[in-house]
Amino acid sequence: MIVRIGVSDSSKEIEVDMARDVDPDAVKASIESAIEAGTGMLWLTDKDGRQVGIPVPKVGYVDIGVASVPKIGFGA
Repeated sequence: MIVRIGVSDSSKEIEVDMARDVDPDAVKASIESAIEAGTGMLWLTDKDGRQVGIPVPKVGYVDIGVASVPKIGFGA
């Protein structure tokens, strides 16, 4: 699962590749609770154990999706 977070005042987005066994609803709930609090940091842990923190007031948008598999051959 991939979580992309747009940061205000920046043209780049933060992409966190989450572990396969992570529950998307749990991730969504933790993001929503951090944004509702309005202050502090939103912390996510990627599949390698790296922790990424984003200041909550800077979160512009969040995109939660499945990692795409690259297509090879004539069907691409």
